[in-house]
Amino acid sequence: MNVTRQEQGMVSSESHSPAPAADLNSPEGLAALRHSCTHVMAQAVQELFPGTKITIGPAIEEGFYYDFDSEHRFTDEDLPKIEKRMRQIAEGNHAFRGEVVSPDASKAYWQKRGEPYKVEILEGLEGQTVTHYTHDTFTDLCRGGHVENTRSIRHFRLLSVAGAYWRGDERNKMLQRIYGTAFPSKDQLDAHLKRLEEAKRRDHRKLGAELDLFSIHEEVGGGLISWHPKGAVLRFQIETYLRGLLDADGYQFVYTPHVASEKLYARSGHLENYADLMYGPMEIEGNPFRAKPMNCPNHIMIYKTRLHSYRELPLRLAEFGTVYRFEKSGVLHGLLRVRGFTQDDAHIFCRMDQIGPEITKLLRLAKRVYQDFGFPEIKSFLSTQPPKSAGVPELWAQAETMLKAALDSEGFRYEVDPGGGAFYGPKIDLKIKDAIGREWQLCTIQLDFTLPRKFDAKYRNDKSGEDFVVMIHRAILGSFERFLGVLIEHYAGHFPLWLAPVQVKVLTVATEVE
Repeated sequence: MNVTRQEQGMVSSESHSPAPAADLNSPEGLAALRHSCTHVMAQAVQELFPGTKITIGPAIEEGFYYDFDSEHRFTDEDLPKIEKRMRQIAEGNHAFRGEVVSPDASKAYWQKRGEPYKVEILEGLEGQTVTHYTHDTFTDLCRGGHVENTRSIRHFRLLSVAGAYWRGDERNKMLQRIYGTAFPSKDQLDAHLKRLEEAKRRDHRKLGAELDLFSIHEEVGGGLISWHPKGAVLRFQIETYLRGLLDADGYQFVYTPHVASEKLYARSGHLENYADLMYGPMEIEGNPFRAKPMNCPNHIMIYKTRLHSYRELPLRLAEFGTVYRFEKSGVLHGLLRVRGFTQDDAHIFCRMDQIGPEITKLLRLAKRVYQDFGFPEIKSFLSTQPPKSAGVPELWAQAETMLKAALDSEGFRYEVDPGGGAFYGPKIDLKIKDAIGREWQLCTIQLDFTLPRKFDAKYRNDKSGEDFVVMIHRAILGSFERFLGVLIEHYAGHFPLWLAPVQVKVLTVATEVE
């Protein structure tokens, strides 16, 4: 039985020391504070609502949550009551104490307490030791990362209640998730709550309905967007703007089908690596087909229709291509997480000596696009070879070196994301910061030596021989759906004149012309 990433945060072969109070403003200290809050919240919930079963409760990027199995249906009205009990517990100045135990002893402990979810987690940990952490009267299965004692838990707020399937699988029971957040100081908490209120005011789903931009219909399907006339104008303006930049940069536009034979994705490796995200198979004349999950295999087939000369490279093929990926219903979120979306996609086929200049051009293009849309702040990440990958190790190292050189040459300060690359190559990810300080990942630039070899995609070199072409995958906006969701919230619906679907209104000012 596999243990999920969140569950791995609940178990360990060793205990961890609590974070000193002085470190609460560090990423590790903040995570320890928030994780400690989950324990206190779980204690409060079980005391206030007897019979509630506990599952997992990790710290997350902006707060924390805990998933509960309870006969009681939690509502927002329950949150102040839970908060009040949490504050009483926190004021007790209870230390967090860790104890290393064997899986068998832990399993017996949780069976005795009637906690089936903890037992299920432990069933995937045979041969390992685990830790229990206790404060006051409450014990949890956890690897640690806590504050020294509960008195550090002062500035927190419970935010909302949501449903969540156990282990994220819709075939499992629906649990109840309580979200919260915590900070080292009251000022930090107040500032965060103010940002949340502003984000609520800017919510693209609310503004999308008020401005008559788009809709989502259960009869059509979750995660599938219907663009209204005003939303279509907004999207058309963005597409026209991008097309102009790409035409000037020598891109050639193509169109590819929305479905393809499963053989195409078996050859590319996508079927092996992304089958869970793909729709189908559907049988057509006895052969399995799939809804298109990405455009790159189609573009490489266009490239392969003839042998290109080294003089023709780089060849830049662009497509505003619609793709379909299965996302669980629980993660769908307006325009930001959908099942059908259109990428501003392109693939550049080039020689080894052209990689540096092409990556540099892409970084400059991304910077210009983001600045034109009012996003001057860009954060960069270099994602390296993942544990499960294809291709020659030497080429991976060479590719990562080239991406680093391009980032350095353009003055991009970047963080390294170890193992975050695609299965076929390393990548650069760019994030922008919106009007209220939230970060959004948009651009991806991926260097790929693997797919050309899978498809035997070559070019005629200057010695009349043949070499494998290099493939660069890139999307500047990511997808029009996600980008428009970000844009609506960034502008709070007040678009600049060149984008606005409605630019002028004529108003009557006298009763005679009514």
